Amino acid sequence: MEQQLPVSSARRKAPNIMVTGTPGVGKSRLCHQISEMTGLQWLEISKIAKEFSCLEDEFDEVYQCPVLDEDKLLDGLEETMCVGGNIVDYHSCEFFPERWFDVVFVLRTDNTLLYDRLVSRGYTGKKLEDNMDCEIFQTVLEEAKSSYKEEIVHELHNNNPEQLEFNAHNICLWIQEWFDHQSPQTQGDNPVQAETGSQMATEPQTA
Repeated sequence: MEQQLPVSSARRKAPNIMVTGTPGVGKSRLCHQISEMTGLQWLEISKIAKEFSCLEDEFDEVYQCPVLDEDKLLDGLEETMCVGGNIVDYHSCEFFPERWFDVVFVLRTDNTLLYDRLVSRGYTGKKLEDNMDCEIFQTVLEEAKSSYKEEIVHELHNNNPEQLEFNAHNICLWIQEWFDHQSPQTQGDNPVQAETGSQMATEPQTA
């Protein structure tokens, strides 16, 4: 296989964004909304892994799910990520190459809300307990901070529709700023100029 050289963010047509967090924190809904607002490509890793056979024959009996073939997944995504313009949605982030991402957003949710969401998804026993512990002990946030430059990692609270809108708006503003700092040629590819205002939203208060 021919070796592919890494592409710097300055040569991407658009930024690559990671949205991560414990299952149930609202990653997919937020990614869908950002994709609709910006035209960036939403990469839902769990679905991609199934569609492109990036799952091993081994089955995890404890968590009732197949085991991800990380190497095969990464090889398949390399070209797409080098081009840029992707929103990667997954509950883990440490195995992705650091060079792929311009920014990492870690979603957090109130423990009581998360518990109810996971139960409604059918999580029980150890699977439920481990995912709750993951959120309580900020496992994904710490994983992100240890895997990427801390200045590109941002923690976002995502408990209600108002916070979802707040997060989507401010991520779109971040994308706008990324284009503003690129070359004039890349700025012409900016899909979000007409989608957002120039003011940072004020975070809504939770009850």
